[in-house]
Amino acid sequence: MLKQLGRSATVQSLLGLLAVGYLRLVRATTRFTEDPPNFGAGVLPDQPIIIAMWHGQHLMIHCACPPGMPVSALISKSGDGEINAKILERLGVSPIRGSGGSPSKSRKRGGMAALREMLRRLEQGSSIALTADVPKVSRIAGLGIVTLAQLSGRPIYPVAVVSARRIDVDSWDHASVALPFSRGAMALGAPIRVARDAGPETLEAARCAVEDGLNEVHARAYGLVGSRDPGAKRDAPA
Repeated sequence: MLKQLGRSATVQSLLGLLAVGYLRLVRATTRFTEDPPNFGAGVLPDQPIIIAMWHGQHLMIHCACPPGMPVSALISKSGDGEINAKILERLGVSPIRGSGGSPSKSRKRGGMAALREMLRRLEQGSSIALTADVPKVSRIAGLGIVTLAQLSGRPIYPVAVVSARRIDVDSWDHASVALPFSRGAMALGAPIRVARDAGPETLEAARCAVEDGLNEVHARAYGLVGSRDPGAKRDAPA
């Protein structure tokens, strides 16, 4: 019965509305530090860009988007994805439905169609936000995001948005839910560019650069709020 309720468009819309209200409360009551300062304005001349984030650390990523910058986000076709899509729409982010993974799973999940749509949105001037790690494989960047950069010619920017007061969920992606009335931090990494004629070795190097860049910005952001990244591996930057 709970699964059937979760598929209800009315229930999904209501959950999305409640989540948007909560996220707006968190945003309004959180004092954010930006590193580097005012980085949103710094990326505007480079837009459209590809915004890289980790699974589980994405709920507040919209806070880092400069006002007036059109942004689209890749969201899975799952039931949870439907709720996330409704949340994003109310926050001014346009969802693209589909997800990656292995070639067989990517086709089933609409990955190729989503890739074509992301390329189309980038050509139209919309930046794209997407998680760099594939589902169920936490903190290991996949080749999907670097392939998007290669085909589009647009730079990848690792981004982290974290909160000192939060709930860390015991899940595969080490999800964090920010709490209101807290200190927060936003960190931006150096751009990662992928040449259109990049071969397998260059793509792998870019994939590693995205992975290292995301680990670095999360370590930096959590450091600014006096905390440790709950999803950091032991050998990742502290």
